[in-house]
Amino acid sequence: MPLHTTPQIRSLLATLKELRESCLSMEKEFEASIAEACPQSRRGARNLVHYLAMRQVDLRDLQGQLSAMGLSSLGHSESSALAGIEAVITILESVSGEKPNNPSPPEGGVDLKTGPGLLAEQAEHLLGPVPKGRDVRIMVTMPSEAAQSYELVRTLIEAGMDVMRVNCAHDSSHEWELMIAHMRRVNQESGRHCKVLMDLAGPKLRTGPIHRGHHVVRWRVDKDGRGNVVAPARIGLVAKHASLESLPSADAWLPVPEILLRSVRVGDSVQIRDSQKKKRRLTVIQKADHACICTCEQGAYILSRAELLLLRDGEKIAESHAGDVPFIEEPIRLHPGDSLVLTKEENQLLAQHHNIPHVACTLPEAFSTAQAGQPVFFDDGKIEGGIREVHPDHMLIEIVHTGAREAKLGSAKGINLPETDLGVAAMTEKDRHDLDFVAEHADIVGLSFVRRPEDVVELQKELAARGKSGLGIILKIESRQAFDQLPFILLAALRQQPVGVMVARGDLAVEVGFERLAEVQEEVLWLSEAAHLPVIWATQVLETLAKTGIPTRAEVTDAAMGVRAECVMLNKGEHIVDAVRFLDHVLHHMQAHHLKKRSMLRRLAVAQVNHAASPGA
Repeated sequence: MPLHTTPQIRSLLATLKELRESCLSMEKEFEASIAEACPQSRRGARNLVHYLAMRQVDLRDLQGQLSAMGLSSLGHSESSALAGIEAVITILESVSGEKPNNPSPPEGGVDLKTGPGLLAEQAEHLLGPVPKGRDVRIMVTMPSEAAQSYELVRTLIEAGMDVMRVNCAHDSSHEWELMIAHMRRVNQESGRHCKVLMDLAGPKLRTGPIHRGHHVVRWRVDKDGRGNVVAPARIGLVAKHASLESLPSADAWLPVPEILLRSVRVGDSVQIRDSQKKKRRLTVIQKADHACICTCEQGAYILSRAELLLLRDGEKIAESHAGDVPFIEEPIRLHPGDSLVLTKEENQLLAQHHNIPHVACTLPEAFSTAQAGQPVFFDDGKIEGGIREVHPDHMLIEIVHTGAREAKLGSAKGINLPETDLGVAAMTEKDRHDLDFVAEHADIVGLSFVRRPEDVVELQKELAARGKSGLGIILKIESRQAFDQLPFILLAALRQQPVGVMVARGDLAVEVGFERLAEVQEEVLWLSEAAHLPVIWATQVLETLAKTGIPTRAEVTDAAMGVRAECVMLNKGEHIVDAVRFLDHVLHHMQAHHLKKRSMLRRLAVAQVNHAASPGA
C-alpha cells in the first residue's frame, strides 16, 4: 500500500523536478555548442551544461533535507549531474506512491556509472595508463641538466614520473630534443609509458632588464653565532679563455691574466683590494690548468681591474689586475607608498619622472588597455601596487603592499594585471614557431595564459594545419579571465580529443586573490569533472621538499589533496627525485581514503577497538 505523501516529500519532488527542467532547458539553449563537440566528448559537453544549470541555484537547503532522509544530497554528482537528480526523484516517487512521470532520458546521456568511467577513459587517453599502485599520475618539470643527463631522466621515471613536462619558455629545441630522447629510451628499455607535455610560453607579462647595478664578484664566508668562521670561501682564479665546466667547484670565480696563473704555486697568497679598498688575502690550495683554487676567511666585493699581488713567503712574486667581472643588477627596492614607473620600452627614462625608479614591461599591449585605479602585482604577488596614471608609453604605479619593510624587484619578474583585459591572444609568434617542434615530438601541448574560447580554437586550428588534430591539449587556467570564461573555454576544448585542464595555482592566486584561491581551485575541479576532463594539480606542490630535501607540514597536506585530480605536477629542484618518491608514497596511501572529493570508507586500524583493553573493562 503506498505511503502517505507528506508535504515535505511533495515539496522536495517539486524542487527536484524544477531542477531537472532547468537542466533540460539549458541543454536546449546550448544545443549548438553540444553538437560541435567531437563524438567522444559530446556526453561530457551535455553533462557540463546540466551541471551548470544545477549550480545556478543555491542547493544547500535541499541538500540538508535530502541528507536528513538518508538520500543522496547531490554532492558528488559532477560526472553525472542529471542522472543524480533523476535517481533521487525515482526514490521519492517510490516512497510516496506517486506515479512516476520521468521523461525519457536524453539520447547520449550518462548514468551514475558511466560518468566516472568516461573521465577515467579521457585521463588514460591524455596522460597514459594508470600507474601501478595509484590512480593519480605524477608530472615533473624538467631542469636544464636533464638534456645532458640520461641518468636523471631514468631515475625520475623509476621513482614514479608518468609525464615529463618541458617548458618552452626555457632552453632551446636542442635541449628539448635531448630530454625527450632520454625519456623515449627509458620507455623502450623499461616498458614504461611516460608521456611528454610541452608547455608553450605564451604572452607572459614580465619586467624588463634592470640596468642599474655593478660589475662585481662577491663571496661570503660561513660563520657561527659568535662570528667565528666555520668554513672559508672558495674562490677560483681563472684565465679568461678557460671553461669552468671541467674545473673544481668554487663559491666565486675571478678572471685573472694567464701570466699570473703560470707563476702560482700551492701555498702562495694572493692579496687583493676589494671595492672598499680593503686588503683581502687568498691562500692557494689547488692548482689546475688555467686556474687555481684559493680560500679566504673574509667576505669581499671585488670590482673589475682590482689590484692583485702574488706573494710567496711574504715576498712579492708578481703583480697584476683582475679582468672584467660580470654585471650584477641591483634590484629596485620598494616600500609601501613608493612610486614606480612602468615603461613601454627598455632604457626609456622619462624626464618628468627622472627621480622615480623605472622598469620596462615585456608586453606593450598593456599600455593601451590598463586603466587608472586598477591593481597590479609583481613577482608572484609579493609586491602589490595600484595604477595611478596611464600614458601611451608609461604607467605611474603607487606601491601599496610589499609584505615586509621593503621588497626587491628584479628583471624577468612576473607582472599580473587581474582587472585588465589585455586583449592579446594566448599564442605568440614564438609559440607558433615552437609548435612546429612540439607537434613533431610531444604527446601533449600546454596552452599557457588561455583567457577565452577563441584561444583554444586558434590552437586547434594550428594543430590541424600541422596534421596533428589528435595531439593532446592541456588548458592552463591561470588568470581571472580564464576562470570567468571557464565553461565556454571547456565547451570549445571539447571539440577535440584528448583534452585536460591544469590548475596553475601560482598566477591564479595572484589574479583572483589568495583568499579566494581555495574556492576557485575547487570550482575548476568540479567543472572539469562535469565535462569528464582530467585535471592536473600544479604549482608549488612539495616545493620546499624539492628544493631543500625537507617538506613543510602544509605542503604535505596540499600534496595529499592532489588525489582529487588525475595528475599532480612537481617543479624542478635539487631534491626532485626524493620529491617524486615522497609524492608517490602519499598518493598511494591517500587513494584508499579519497576518490575525487568523495571520502572512501576503507577499514581503519584505529577503529578495531579491543574491548578487553578498554579503560572500563
